Amino acid sequence: MPVRVRIAPSPTGDPHVGTAYIALFNYCFAKHEGGSFVLRIEDTDRTRSTPESEQAILRALRWVGLVWDEGPDVGGPFGPYRQSERGEIYRRHADVLLERGRAYRCFCTAERLGELREDQKLAKLPPGYDGRCRKLAAEEGAARAAARAAAGEVHVVRLAMPREGTTVFTDRLRGPLEFENAKIDDQVLLKSDGFPTYHLANVVDDHLMEITHVIRAEEWISSTPKHVVLYDAFGWQAPEFVHMPLLRNADRSKISKRKNPVSLDYYEGAGILSETLLNFLGLMGWSFGGDREKFTLPEMIEAFDFARVSLGGPVFDLEKLSWLNGLYLRELSDDAFLARLRAWRLSDEHLRRLVPLLRDRVRRLDEFIPSAEFFLSGDLDLARCGVDLVPKGRAAKETGTVLAAIVDEYETIRGNWTVAALEACSRAFAEQQAWKTKELFMALRVAATGRTMSPPLFESMELLGKEQVRRRLRLAADFLLAQPQPQPPKA
Repeated sequence: MPVRVRIAPSPTGDPHVGTAYIALFNYCFAKHEGGSFVLRIEDTDRTRSTPESEQAILRALRWVGLVWDEGPDVGGPFGPYRQSERGEIYRRHADVLLERGRAYRCFCTAERLGELREDQKLAKLPPGYDGRCRKLAAEEGAARAAARAAAGEVHVVRLAMPREGTTVFTDRLRGPLEFENAKIDDQVLLKSDGFPTYHLANVVDDHLMEITHVIRAEEWISSTPKHVVLYDAFGWQAPEFVHMPLLRNADRSKISKRKNPVSLDYYEGAGILSETLLNFLGLMGWSFGGDREKFTLPEMIEAFDFARVSLGGPVFDLEKLSWLNGLYLRELSDDAFLARLRAWRLSDEHLRRLVPLLRDRVRRLDEFIPSAEFFLSGDLDLARCGVDLVPKGRAAKETGTVLAAIVDEYETIRGNWTVAALEACSRAFAEQQAWKTKELFMALRVAATGRTMSPPLFESMELLGKEQVRRRLRLAADFLLAQPQPQPPKA
């Protein structure tokens, strides 16, 4: 079969650099083999998925240069490509599993499952479903369980994992991997609202969309035995699995927003060129050959081979990314460099938003650039403004803790990073933390702008953008929390 690969991001937050990393390796493999690169939106999490997040993901992938052959806004023969639009397909396939006895209806309540988790925790047992409804299904029969479901009893559908033996699959990078079936939970496949979980939707969609290779992060290895069992239950041929090493922080922990910016929007806003970012992600666990570190996307496609992937966790090093970006910038002609500057922060559109905030604060044109400095720069010199970060009567650690907490609070503002949303969120947060608004707002002002006097706070934060603001607040919080704590006086 012709090679067909896919990425399937969930639109539950900002576009993640990990999405671009996995998309790059899918894209290069597909293009090297003359195959197709498919984008599918996994939006079955109805409480967290948003259209704004989906559009941000699509825009970010286009910016970085990974354009899909099939998917949202493009179409294709196996659509629709949003899982929220494929509900009937999943329910029909769940019925097939029920009829074959490879799945069962579970009527356990949330309260009962909560008590089960607590009991397992107290007994120091691994968490997992105890199979109560699996036993009942066998005793009362499928017809009676179906009657209970028809009568409106809330239930989910669970996979009936084999209780004996092992499940084995071959990972292209790791070889054969074997898992004991008895240690694998009976996974929920269809939720009580009729929407599928990732596991059912993933397997059904990959089969129906004729995906030949599943290339994803290694964190999904533990889920793959469930998928292999599902393929067997349906009588389908499983695709080839390739689990890429996870991106790591410098301390080898999994890359996270608390230690590194993870949003693609941040890197675009910081002035990282899209071709640099792709080149850098290509270095994450993959070798072009020799000592070569700078290469284009077409060159990576031509040289692509999974044999060049290293399983050691690749370190996402911001300093190396900046160094590589400098190489790209120095190769630009003066006109090309100017064009990049204009596309970044010196466009008429961006300056038009900046001028109203600063025009009444300058007396001469030569005062404009100093006034606009924090809008056009990256990380701030926190040592210079450290004293002003802490409101009078508050401690450095206390202020750092509050700034770290509001970073997480701002995470809830999705696709609506506006003055009104920022002010409402910040005022509610101040009340929740029992801080005066003037205390919190001054700490926010200094952390976000590096100044005690600036244009209106929330107008400035809106223009700086979500990722720039959240990074500055997080760095300010880390700076304050690292300060030596005052020692009590000796008796």
